[in-house]
This record gives sequence, C-alpha cells and structure tokens, in this order.
Amino acid sequence: MSAACRAPHSTNRSRSRRRGGRGRAALLAAGAAVGALTLAACGSGGTSGGGGNTNFVVGNDGIATAKKSERQASPALEGATLDGKRLDIKDDYKGKIVVINVWGSWCAPCRAEAPNFVKVAKDTKARGVEFVGINTRDPEKGPAIQFEKAHHVPYPSLHDPTGKLLLRFPRGSLNPNFIPSTLVIDRDGKIAARSQQPLNETKLRKMIDPVLAEK
Repeated sequence: MSAACRAPHSTNRSRSRRRGGRGRAALLAAGAAVGALTLAACGSGGTSGGGGNTNFVVGNDGIATAKKSERQASPALEGATLDGKRLDIKDDYKGKIVVINVWGSWCAPCRAEAPNFVKVAKDTKARGVEFVGINTRDPEKGPAIQFEKAHHVPYPSLHDPTGKLLLRFPRGSLNPNFIPSTLVIDRDGKIAARSQQPLNETKLRKMIDPVLAEK
C-alpha cells in the first residue's frame, strides 16, 4: 500500500501553463501545508518522528513505541463528532485504552485499512479498548459520513477539517504527521505507540496487544 494521495482544497496556488503546439504542463510548486503539519499527502508515510530526545523506538515494521516510564501524555482532544455529538477522549474514555486513527475520506490508504479497524474495534471492545477517528482535511462532513457508512464504522470520529486537534501534539512526541496515522493511548492517557502508515489487522493488533497486557 504505497499509493499516495493529496488532500482536497490545497493551499497551493501555482498555475500550470501550456507552451508550444500541444503544450506541456509546468510542474506545480509545492504549497505550504496548513499549520505546521505535513498532512497534505497520504500513503505509507514516514516512520520516524520528531527531533531531540524523543525516547521512542521505531521497529522494522514502522511502528514506534515508548517504554511505559518514558511516555508523554496525550493532549486534550475534544470537539464535535461527524454525527454532531460532543466527545472528549480524555474524560469520556478515562481508564480505557484508546486507539486513535487519523483519516480522510479522500485518502485511498485510509479506505484500504478501514475494514481492519472495524474488525479489531469490535473484537477488542469487551477488553476495554475504545476506537476513535480523527477525520481531517474533509472540509464538508458529507464525504466522511459516507465513508463511515460504506465501511460500517462502529466508533465515532471527531471532525477536524483544518488539523487543529493534531497541532496539539507536542513536537518531538509520538505525534501524527501523516494521513493515515494511528496512535495507541494507554490506560493512563499516555501515548504508547504510533504508526504513520496504513495498517493491516496483524500490525494493528501488534500495536494494541502489548498495551492490553500491561498492569
């Protein structure tokens, strides 16, 4: 799953011009991403994060993990969900393991991984695991709602069209820099693992199972 796609409504305002007989399109200059995030592209993304003393390790599978004693707290993530309800991850899921998936309806790798998330979410809910989506770069809710219906997504997603919630993660932490990205938050509200690539069922469970085993 190495395909990449670009978010709609890019801030790139470069114009292609045609020259000669049939004309040749000039290359589009790279536009700045909204805020400080590199969230314009989606795909198999980068597997390293932040700079300085990050205190996390990236495995060969692209999954970054942090020891329990070195984990950073997840920032406050709250707001309106796609179905219009209010959700505060920290308060509503206190004491739970939370899997956060950053996705967009326009992102092909997000569509590819969605059935895996639906299956694992249903399988692990009775064990105290909650799944939450953060839908980003979808200016309108309509396409995102259709995405959820098409894939029978059983868990809520916060609507974050401009990526403001994602900017709350401190630089150098296990912050989500790409779409899709997935985080596992432990029972103490701290970031235990991160992936910045689409996940199959095996890799998703590999992120969750060690946190489930913690006492």
